[in-house]
Amino acid sequence: MMSKNTGYPPIEQVTSATIKTAQAAYYLNREPQTLRNWACYKNGPLQPRSVHARLAWSVDEIKKLIGGE
Repeated sequence: MMSKNTGYPPIEQVTSATIKTAQAAYYLNREPQTLRNWACYKNGPLQPRSVHARLAWSVDEIKKLIGGE
């Protein structure tokens, strides 16, 4: 699943609790702006936490959503 251009490890190897929007979008196969819309309108399949005015997406919730856990 890892693209040569992204530098993101497979989701199974991510050890942090949260990740940034661009990385979350990569794993969910969506554009980052789609995730920002989910956060703004609270209408997506998962919601981020706001940490110092930045979006932090739960790795565990992403894994559940894509069936990786």
